[in-house]
Amino acid sequence: MDMDTLNSENIMRRISVGKVVINIGVGKSGEPVERAKHGLEDLTGKIPTVTTAKKNFRDFGIHQGEPIGAMVTLRRKDATDFLKRCLEAKDNKMNINSFDDYGNISIGIREHIDIPGTKYNPDIGIFGMNVCVSLVRPGYSISKKRGKSKIGKGHRIRKDGAIEFFTNGFGVEIS
Repeated sequence: MDMDTLNSENIMRRISVGKVVINIGVGKSGEPVERAKHGLEDLTGKIPTVTTAKKNFRDFGIHQGEPIGAMVTLRRKDATDFLKRCLEAKDNKMNINSFDDYGNISIGIREHIDIPGTKYNPDIGIFGMNVCVSLVRPGYSISKKRGKSKIGKGHRIRKDGAIEFFTNGFGVEIS
């Protein structure tokens, strides 16, 4: 082995985007959920899943199991491309409170038409959405397999690592 190989970055420590989950919650079933589904499909090109209420909320007229929103999960290149568009909608600025202690990020977008490349469709209307990003390192799949091994403390992504990934990788300004 030469010295350049020894001094290079450890590939097992590289952080990447694991998945991006886009969620639109409308709070009532029927036609608003269908419009949210069509909006997500136009935005991502993927078929969305309907989300249902977990509990009854009598004051809001929501019953357990009733469809109240739509969501899509993106992975690999689709996830990175969509994340870049969402960050452009936020002017490449993020709040430090958007990061949790485990390398996950949540971004709120007030109007989906703020995302570049999105045109207003009067049939769909305007929706706000939550964009949740999970960052991973190589080897994270061991926690998903049958034996469900744990990821060591030294290999987990912390808040400062996620902030560094976004500032260096996406040119995001953190405030």
